[in-house]
Amino acid sequence: MSSSSLKKINSYLDRLIPLTTPLAVFMGLLLPGVFSPLRPYVLWLFGIMTFSGALKLTASELGAAVRSPLPIALFFFSAHVLMPLAALFSSSIFFDNPDIIAGFILLFAGPTAVSGFIWVMIYKGDKALGLTLILIDTLLAPLVVPATLSVLMGAKIEMDMSGIAISLLFMVVIPTIVGVAINEISKGKIPQKICPGLDPFAKICLILVIAANSSAIAPFVKPDDPVIWHVALLCVILTIAGFLVVWLLGIAGKCKAAQKAPLIIAGGLRNNSAVMTIAVTFFPEAAVLPTLVSIIFQQIIAASIGKFIIGFKNRTSEQNRQE
Repeated sequence: MSSSSLKKINSYLDRLIPLTTPLAVFMGLLLPGVFSPLRPYVLWLFGIMTFSGALKLTASELGAAVRSPLPIALFFFSAHVLMPLAALFSSSIFFDNPDIIAGFILLFAGPTAVSGFIWVMIYKGDKALGLTLILIDTLLAPLVVPATLSVLMGAKIEMDMSGIAISLLFMVVIPTIVGVAINEISKGKIPQKICPGLDPFAKICLILVIAANSSAIAPFVKPDDPVIWHVALLCVILTIAGFLVVWLLGIAGKCKAAQKAPLIIAGGLRNNSAVMTIAVTFFPEAAVLPTLVSIIFQQIIAASIGKFIIGFKNRTSEQNRQE
């Protein structure tokens, strides 16, 4: 198959992410016997996904973006201070199950999604800033996620902090470093050759990872259980709040128009596949529920937020330039 055909397939799969991610959840829940045998390979499948995205990152773009540190600081304040605290307080009000509370904190303490770069390109945002936020947040995840859980949950729940850090290291950090290094050393030549075929395969890996993780808790998910619907409602509210909070911070910080798109996308999206893998591996079943629900709604919410906030801003800016 030609490179152009593979790129078209990948572009088509990109547009289908709001549909394929929730579909993968239902596949895992409905067919656990089919997808549960994949669980031992989840770390490897996830590493392929991260490596595929990292091949598009460059150290030079990182350097260009860090010279304007305000958006980065606003992102970290929103994503790793305000939202984990909001997750803790709101989930503590509605639930008395420490595992569910830990699941909410884990979800909103997780690293931003690599797939967010797709939305940054769609909405013509600052690509260098988008890549920088993804790269820094990914590299710091083994430190930030366990530390956030430890500070906010303490002794309320047993956690294998070193295990969580090591899993994040193999899922996101090492593949990211290797991908960026290959891109830099080859001056983009190797990614240009292998990405057309690797990118669609990475999308398939994403589906398999979500389905495999979902299959692990299939016996415990009962649609007639009101707790699941309460978790879903709070998860949707917090996810929307994540986008809106960082948007307001961007306005307060007087960020440039091009900086707002990656700021909003990175601040609102979470790497649900990584978070869910951690939850399934190191936490009780109840802690997986917030991430399971988030996978169903997150990309749909991202598309809606992008259309009504970022898309509107871009259309307004374009009209102003024409006038």
